[in-house]
Amino acid sequence: MHELGHALAAVLSGRVVHGIRIRRNHSGDALSSGRGAFGTVVSGVLGYPAPAIVGAAQLLSVFNGYTAIALVAGGVVLLLTLLVIRNLFGTLVVLASAAVSAALWVYATPAVQSYALLVLGVALLVGSVRGLVTVIGVHVRRRGQLQTSDAYLLYRRTGVPSVVWLAIFAALIGGCCVLTVMAYLAR
Repeated sequence: MHELGHALAAVLSGRVVHGIRIRRNHSGDALSSGRGAFGTVVSGVLGYPAPAIVGAAQLLSVFNGYTAIALVAGGVVLLLTLLVIRNLFGTLVVLASAAVSAALWVYATPAVQSYALLVLGVALLVGSVRGLVTVIGVHVRRRGQLQTSDAYLLYRRTGVPSVVWLAIFAALIGGCCVLTVMAYLAR
């Protein structure tokens, strides 16, 4: 979801996506090109928050009775992702995810669909917090791995300190978590 967040942000900011690679160790790359720093910054910022945004959207769709629509939308996004996946493992992950989404939409009862999206939405929110903690750990304890940090890459691109980018990641992820909890409590 992280790399897909980079790629979607790149497209929305006018960049051209050349490919996404997903590796077995959960790392990956989203390659895009275009003019201007704006698209690069937007693409760089939305990697870590992407799972939280999608998780919150899934949970909100369940809370508001749009589970089937969320499954179809997710399946379509996954199928479109096949156009830019550039490795076998990534292709298998995307195909398996799309197959599960389609199977849930076609065969599962609305209750099962809702539970599946609830579990996935919570997993994405928790995963986004975990990813944030991991990238903060790179900046605090494992500075030799800074080249893998989106916050560091954004610093190199813009001159804005990494701590600012980490705070933006935290605000976006935290906002998704708060929004989801508030929506749940308002039900």
